[in-house]
Amino acid sequence: MTESSPQNNKATSVCPTKGLLWSGVVVSSMTMLSRVLGLVRDVVFASTIGAQAEADAFFVAFKIPNFLRRLFAEGAFAQAFVPVLSEYREKGSIESVRGFLNRVCGCLALILLGLTLLVLVAAPAVTMVFAPGFWNDPFKFHLTQDMLRITFPYLLLISLTGFAGAVLNSYDRFAIPALTPVLLNICLISAAVWVSPYFDPPVVAIAWGVLISGVVQLTFQLPFLKQIHLLPVPKVDFKDPGVKKVLLLMAPAILGVSVAQINLLFDTVLASFLPTGSVSWLYYSDRLVELPLGTFAIAIGTVILPSLSRQYVNDDKGSFNQTMDWALRWVLLIALPATVGLIILSQPILTLLFEYGKTSAHDTAMASLSLKAYSMGLLAFMLIKVLVPGYFSRQDTKTPVKIGIKAMGLNMLFNILLVIPFHFWWNIGHVGLALATSFSAVVNAGLLYRGLRENGVYQPLSGWGWYLFRLLLANIVMAAILLGSFMIVADWSVLSVWERSMAMVATCVTGVLVYFICLLVLGMRLSDFNPYLPR
Repeated sequence: MTESSPQNNKATSVCPTKGLLWSGVVVSSMTMLSRVLGLVRDVVFASTIGAQAEADAFFVAFKIPNFLRRLFAEGAFAQAFVPVLSEYREKGSIESVRGFLNRVCGCLALILLGLTLLVLVAAPAVTMVFAPGFWNDPFKFHLTQDMLRITFPYLLLISLTGFAGAVLNSYDRFAIPALTPVLLNICLISAAVWVSPYFDPPVVAIAWGVLISGVVQLTFQLPFLKQIHLLPVPKVDFKDPGVKKVLLLMAPAILGVSVAQINLLFDTVLASFLPTGSVSWLYYSDRLVELPLGTFAIAIGTVILPSLSRQYVNDDKGSFNQTMDWALRWVLLIALPATVGLIILSQPILTLLFEYGKTSAHDTAMASLSLKAYSMGLLAFMLIKVLVPGYFSRQDTKTPVKIGIKAMGLNMLFNILLVIPFHFWWNIGHVGLALATSFSAVVNAGLLYRGLRENGVYQPLSGWGWYLFRLLLANIVMAAILLGSFMIVADWSVLSVWERSMAMVATCVTGVLVYFICLLVLGMRLSDFNPYLPR
């Protein structure tokens, strides 16, 4: 059996975006499947646990390892690991790549095992740190710490899954890592529907579903690593130069790549002091914002990082710039209509998806307010996902850290300025939390973009002015159509499930068709956001 795939270390493509579009489509399609199942999962959650105390406790217990996953898995770790792996591929042999993978895997696993054991012992203290407001509610506090002991080992499993996915992505096997999160949703849906009736409280079954999903996801990816002859044999060696380099890059990258996640977790801390249901309202609204963010922006960021890393190693500045431009055009094409759609249709979407079982009309109304607030930052959230690889592909982790610190400081300031008045005047403090997160994301994205421009890393290619004008005009027309839909359906809560579904499908399909028809009428073609197609 040959080993041609791993040994083909040198980039051979003349066009840096050749194949990126198809890879993006593959990743986006697989991620879309996962996100759709994620929405099904959240619909099941809304019906079974709603926005009650048990739900708040679970969402905090799940958010803590899930937040750290963004640091040790596809977040900071991947951003630091992939460029170094690309360097080994371009300049070393397949044997050196295997040795590097063995040592990184061993060191990562040991660090995560130690962290997991620490949290299992100190679960009450960790709960106090991340949800101090629960201290006044003994039931929520003890339930959260009990479920945290169940969910936290998920971090070790999913981080090793992320390590495997980063290797597969680096060798252009994008589909399997993108498909893997589907297994998480299947496990959680199964636990909520079929296992939860046997637990008291039922939400504990979902916590066990989180842990089981980690085992399933890791096991799923291992055969594909073996298929390309890169299944690692863990070896602990913190003195290895490659390991040192990854850890050195990863330390500041933890903050730089995770500003949005840290802000969201800070929101959870503050929300724990707000009325019961606030954590759940923020969770449900954030999940809808994550749909376009995860389906598209993360997919594009995933496929461009290996290419940018190889272009940097080969000193191909022109191709690097063109790849960044390609990614930014695609993000704006999707982010702007997604923002408009979520703001206008926030309440109908939440009513359709979640207003069943234990989730009330009041919960839907509260979640729709925070969804509008989060949506205001959606474009910035998506831009961050494609701007950060412009730094990490060049092994520059310090600049995003500096920008991240500024954004986090502003987020805390915005929280003070917004949460207090929103809570005491209108009793919707959770909306202030969402707005603060969005505003800080806008600042973060703006500073990242300015840094790339000032350092000469990225310069916009021709045609951006006319491109943005057409996007703006098409979104205005689409917004008018979506607003007009309320003249047909004024109150979605009185409709049956079937009527809600049909009305939402008709509204969304009409809006999408109007948007792209407007772009076509205005003369937009594929070449406007892909500089390698003829104009």
